[in-house]
Amino acid sequence: MSIDAQIMWNRLIAVVEEQATTLVRTAFSTSVREAGDLSAGLFDARGRMMAQAVTGTPGHVNAMAESVGHFVDAIGRQTMKKGDVYITNDPWLGTGHLHDITVVTPVFREARLIGFFACTAHIVDIGGRGFGPDANEVYEEGLLIPISRFADAGEVNAFLVDIVRANVREPVQVVGDIYSLAACNEAGEKRLQAMLDEFRTDDLEDLSDFIAKASHQATRAAIAKVPDGTYTHEMTVDGFEAPVEMHVTLTVAGDRITCDFAGTSGMSRFGVNCPEVYTRAYACYALKCAIAPEVPNNAAALEPFEITAPEGSILAARRPAPVSVRHVMGHLVPDVVLGALHKALPATVPAEGASALWNIQISCRPVDDASNLPRREVLMFNSGGTGARPALDGLSATAFPSGVSTMSVEATEQVGPITVWRKELRPDSGGAGQQRGGLGQVIEISPREGYALMFNAMFDRCAYPARGRDGGGQGAPGRVELTDGTTLRAKGRQSVPEGATLRLSLPGGGGYGDPGARDRDAVRADVAAGYVSAENARKTYGLEDDT
Repeated sequence: MSIDAQIMWNRLIAVVEEQATTLVRTAFSTSVREAGDLSAGLFDARGRMMAQAVTGTPGHVNAMAESVGHFVDAIGRQTMKKGDVYITNDPWLGTGHLHDITVVTPVFREARLIGFFACTAHIVDIGGRGFGPDANEVYEEGLLIPISRFADAGEVNAFLVDIVRANVREPVQVVGDIYSLAACNEAGEKRLQAMLDEFRTDDLEDLSDFIAKASHQATRAAIAKVPDGTYTHEMTVDGFEAPVEMHVTLTVAGDRITCDFAGTSGMSRFGVNCPEVYTRAYACYALKCAIAPEVPNNAAALEPFEITAPEGSILAARRPAPVSVRHVMGHLVPDVVLGALHKALPATVPAEGASALWNIQISCRPVDDASNLPRREVLMFNSGGTGARPALDGLSATAFPSGVSTMSVEATEQVGPITVWRKELRPDSGGAGQQRGGLGQVIEISPREGYALMFNAMFDRCAYPARGRDGGGQGAPGRVELTDGTTLRAKGRQSVPEGATLRLSLPGGGGYGDPGARDRDAVRADVAAGYVSAENARKTYGLEDDT
């Protein structure tokens, strides 16, 4: 059984990867099609995640691992039928905010329920204030779809589709993406059915038990190699109306590890709050990357990591807190967790990075209301630099921990009436160190003729940049401004008038180790490439003393 099970396990990875690829190829929104802001996976009949697609974000995947159980409880196995498709964007039962829609499809074999396919995607709009942090309650942030049937025995719920169309600014994109989510699950089921035919089996339970046992044991064994002890770490980040204190305590005892965020700041009045499901997703991701990176990701591989945050803290927000840009706090969770783990496993984890995506939601509005120019919503994903690693420089303009791809300028400009004039690496933004932090970028955007822009800023690492590790320097802080020098806020809805240009200077990652120990040839290469200025090379690395 073990050899066949291992072969089938490998095949499942291919099945769910094709599931995700279907979503990417059929999606309407650039956030899915270009950036890969999605997740896809297969679950057994008990709701345990058996396999996840490589394509996707940890926040979506690990949160979705919990959400399928909520679907099972709400719908009820006894009422499920072939052709059913279920849907929700409930932040506390899904993946943390209203802009993520999760779709679950039951799988039947010989009229018996054997499992579920599930997927999640970030959509361009869900109504309300739009994708941004200004709301004071989740009710202001858009349409909440409770766990419900999108399709009942193959019959699409037209009333639900009409409700969605009537409440969003981009109905074609949003409804199109919902159908794409359903299609991707259908593609996964077709591949799974073919695999089951090939292996002449009608059940997933034995295979699921094999996967769970192997993954659980491997993860426990990896945790057992971490020295026992209690390790703490703190980090201050920008927040919205006030700085946010993140505190974490890791306790390692044998093959068990707990991660407690007691001491973290309370909830914000604005939409930077993070439901605990999303906090757990990124805390688990950080720990698993450092401790058990070779173990495939599934429910059993995540179970040994026990994550808790005080209810009512900014990392365990209660209903009806605003949570629209929960990713800002969530993406910073790995930095504080890895800071604690560094004390247990030196020379293992990277320095702090920009971490939180610099997403920008742009509302393009005609200057003349009487014109026939259409309104457009544009969502653009951008990333700063990652922290330097113990033996390697940080990655420039790279999304970590989210792992999404950068949207191309060409694809973004096709969606709405904007021009991206500049998108280039930001010199001297990577923290100095024996290993240099990754660079941020400089991006300049303006409305096209006849338009003005309203944009929702959801940026961090402006007041509190990424810190270096073991003597490394901090990364450059981020800046938000117009090219005429007007300073703008790092969070909240703001305007760019016709003829003006918005400039985003994204933060860099922290450095690792003593800058004086950096290889001279590496410094020279940085100067030649424009990553480090000659002045900074002399001042920080003492390069003139070496020439």
